[in-house]
Amino acid sequence: MIIVDGQPSPLEVVHFQNLEQIIEEVLDGERMRSRIVTDVFVNDEAFSEVYPHQAQDVEAHDINRVEIVSVPAVEMARNIVAELHKVVSLMAAAGQQVADFFRQADDAQALELYSDLLDVHRDFLAMVGVLRNEFGVSAPAEFASSLEGLSVLFTELIEIQENQDWILLADLLEFEYLPMVDRTKALIVQLHNSVEESARKDSHD
Repeated sequence: MIIVDGQPSPLEVVHFQNLEQIIEEVLDGERMRSRIVTDVFVNDEAFSEVYPHQAQDVEAHDINRVEIVSVPAVEMARNIVAELHKVVSLMAAAGQQVADFFRQADDAQALELYSDLLDVHRDFLAMVGVLRNEFGVSAPAEFASSLEGLSVLFTELIEIQENQDWILLADLLEFEYLPMVDRTKALIVQLHNSVEESARKDSHD
């Protein structure tokens, strides 16, 4: 049995060789236009690929039931934009805290939190990349410029970290990084508008 978004599919497991073929056939259907798969369950157990094309290794004769869950692409894009606002707020709070720790000569705490800031920053850039590549969201020119500035500045921060110049790192975080993060936060509203514009275009196609 193949279930798609809670509804039985006319497709049958026996007509396929493996799970990858099943998923590809479902995704090719008209119903999946402008939708994003969020979950796949095989025999009532969640499935996600650890390596590329792992679904090919799940043979059809071992499958009794496949359930595929999806959401409209625009809904996913909206969720990502909402998450972006949370992430950039974390970047601002963590950046200020790291700078404060360095100024207090609490290097151990500062470096631990700085490592977390690096991860949050990478997550932010990754989510923006998903919006652009997966959803075709066109960011405003100011937003793209802000992202480029953050990337350049972050490279500089890493170089300063390698030189262990903690006061300079605190200065750069407080006087350059944080203002740039604040500008980026304001521009996320424009990114939200771009998502809504894409949604309106899709609804008229």
